[in-house]
Amino acid sequence: MIKLSKSCIGKEEKLAVSEVLDNEYLGMGVNVLKFEQLLEGFFNRPVACVSTGTSALQLAIQALGLNTNDEILVPSITYVASFQAISANRVKPIPCDINSKTLLIDLNDAKKKITANTKAIMPVNYAGDGSDLDEIYKFANKYKLRVIQDSAHAFGSTFNNKLIGSFGDISCFSFDGIKNITSGEGGCVVSDDLNIIENIKNTRLLGVENDTQMRYSGKRSWSFDVKHQGWRFHMSNIMAAIGIEQFKKLEVFSKKRKSLAKEYDKLLSNNSRVQKFNRNYDNINPHIYVVRIPGLRDKNLLMNLMAENKVQVGFHYFPNHLLSLYKSEDVSLKVSESVFKELVTLPLHPDLNKRDVNTVIKKLNKVLDFIDEG
Repeated sequence: MIKLSKSCIGKEEKLAVSEVLDNEYLGMGVNVLKFEQLLEGFFNRPVACVSTGTSALQLAIQALGLNTNDEILVPSITYVASFQAISANRVKPIPCDINSKTLLIDLNDAKKKITANTKAIMPVNYAGDGSDLDEIYKFANKYKLRVIQDSAHAFGSTFNNKLIGSFGDISCFSFDGIKNITSGEGGCVVSDDLNIIENIKNTRLLGVENDTQMRYSGKRSWSFDVKHQGWRFHMSNIMAAIGIEQFKKLEVFSKKRKSLAKEYDKLLSNNSRVQKFNRNYDNINPHIYVVRIPGLRDKNLLMNLMAENKVQVGFHYFPNHLLSLYKSEDVSLKVSESVFKELVTLPLHPDLNKRDVNTVIKKLNKVLDFIDEG
């Protein structure tokens, strides 16, 4: 089976975890500090590591101090984590349509959703793509909005020769098992806003003030104060140990992902049934490789037939505004509702090779022939 995605780990990560286990300090400590320092050097900005990419988004929003009537603009085509992070703060996610050519947020639609309660926008760097960030920040400046980038897909991607996360307002990354690098689970928030970073460092430890420095030194706070709601969202030494070793492999992983995406592009360049998206893989470190199959009527059938041919495929994502929790009769997003039915995600991870990519496309063409004949 050619897997859609997988964790790509080696003996280095296993040894690093074993060292943490032998040291018998598994929670948040010096390994987390070392990982944060690596990331701060990478982005040249302050970083706070947390338990997941979702908690990164949730804590970033909480640090803005928004009220329950406030609203955040967000594209509907994203993982539900983006919406959950907003609603967990009792703030209202406002679903926006997407650009059919990029699958990124449609700012023309977002403009229609602006109200007096709109306080922020959450652009999603879908598939690692940050090509709309100039327009995002012009839009945000015009309407005086904070920007919380959901950059879960974009670790290692660049825009205008700058690393995504090294500029802008607030960027949130995910290090879950199948991302561009992993710490098993985990995530981080990156920002020059020191108030945001310090708030998150307290909030990730149940709101216990200044507990971060104690944990870094292998201690804990016994006498302390708590002034706001906190969560147990800190990163552990086990997670950070994996993350440190994965970070060392970023260049190799990134080169492989880009090479595989370019191979897909080449094989699909003259394919009349499968539409590739025009992305610059010199700049994008792709977490996923997504295609559009115009006229696709039964995505589940396609997925099942591909599985029978030993290839896993998936799709990213079901529109959030159609989920029961976020559904509203007043919201209709025509592009999102039509495009998602035709989106298919093809296998992409560093343990694949170009031969695997060729097999995927051959199997896809075979399955589409069968569907067309049926």
